[in-house]
Amino acid sequence: MNIFLWVLQCLLGVAFVGAGVTKATQPVEKLAEKMSWVPRYSKGTVRFIGIVEILGGLGLILPWATGIAPILTPLAAVGLAIIMLLAIVDHARAKEYPMIVVNLVLGALAVIIAIGRF
Repeated sequence: MNIFLWVLQCLLGVAFVGAGVTKATQPVEKLAEKMSWVPRYSKGTVRFIGIVEILGGLGLILPWATGIAPILTPLAAVGLAIIMLLAIVDHARAKEYPMIVVNLVLGALAVIIAIGRF
């Protein structure tokens, strides 16, 4: 079970760090071309989401790997699951149903990590 959780943590951590770096560094206009939700939010909000995703992705891996405050790993997973829940609500309001599936999968993986590491 430990190996399975590590694989999930690494995959999800890399995915969230990558997505977060994109949102935190790319021009909002460029992001809007690929992400339909970006125009609905301010530049600051998009940057904030990116930074939170980076921190959450790092939180999935670093605390457990280093043994320093390992309780932060399941807490990061819970936080990312909440972000995915909020994304589901946003996409549902905008009738962007295919994106809901992506958020459901990422959220479910975060919940599995949270349960496994608590």
